[in-house]
Amino acid sequence: MKVSLKAMRVHRNLRQAQVAETLGITVDRLKYLESEEGSRNMTYENLLRFCSLYNCTVDDIFLPINYPESEVEKRSEGA
Repeated sequence: MKVSLKAMRVHRNLRQAQVAETLGITVDRLKYLESEEGSRNMTYENLLRFCSLYNCTVDDIFLPINYPESEVEKRSEGA
């Protein structure tokens, strides 16, 4: 089952300020990335940063966009 970034954060019992500080972004930026609009504009690199922090895979996170399979493969190979 896929969940939103916000749901994943809440499930991990993390506050916005904690996540923002860990990722080196502002709380406002985190709020944007957790929003529907922000998640549509999420870069694959940022998604990987969230997955690392939340100890989950890309497949666990729901985003209203889908990355092309070629980009997912390329990024997972470290290209």
